[in-house]
Amino acid sequence: MLKPPELTGNGASLATSLFPLVISDLTFGSRERTLIDNLTMTLDGRGITAVMGANGAGKSLLLRLLHGLLTPTSGTINWNGQQLDDDIRARQAMVFQRPTMLRRSAADNLAFALQGLPRSKRKHRVEELITEAKLEHAALTPARLLSGGEQQRLAIARARASEPELLFLDEPAASLDPIATHAVEDFVRDIHHDGIKVILVTHDVGQAKRLADDVLFLHRGRVIEQAPAEEFFKRPTSAAARAYLDGQLAI
Repeated sequence: MLKPPELTGNGASLATSLFPLVISDLTFGSRERTLIDNLTMTLDGRGITAVMGANGAGKSLLLRLLHGLLTPTSGTINWNGQQLDDDIRARQAMVFQRPTMLRRSAADNLAFALQGLPRSKRKHRVEELITEAKLEHAALTPARLLSGGEQQRLAIARARASEPELLFLDEPAASLDPIATHAVEDFVRDIHHDGIKVILVTHDVGQAKRLADDVLFLHRGRVIEQAPAEEFFKRPTSAAARAYLDGQLAI
């Protein structure tokens, strides 16, 4: 569970929310090619947000820019009025499409992420995370021998160990079979129900319909639609989104 924010003597929170996230005229690329093109949007801290769009639209790049893994060419990213710094980044976590597993057991992968905890508390927290990820059967298995779905759930649990307020997921169920995808999606829902904001890149329309509360649709490096999920899937307003949802190539 998320820890409540620490309070000062008058009851005020020492850590304000990361949201709203306000992005203005964000650009990323090189002289040869612009990959994120004057992207502007505002996002609140509620729900699960799906980032969608065709290959090359800039979805994964956007997550990396928001998490500070890449530096914008120009433009601004403000988290509740503050620019990204180490403190804000420490309140976020990110899981990649192909997570890296340490050469140790599933449980020890989690223990490594919890080194800041006293030993007396670390073992109990590892057990909690293993249970949340439904990996009790594989706790002592070398992480690199787990199935793709098990590795992805372990990676999400490892990210969750830092008690983030925001979790970025980049195609967390890519190439997984339906059963493994279902297990990953259940874990994502559980994490969100614990109060963690999730921003999820997915190419899977069905997954976005099952998980998302709202959708950001990118086309050629820009957000061209931002809407509640039900509205987006029933009545997309842009030709590019309609073509994407119909399985056509957007021009």
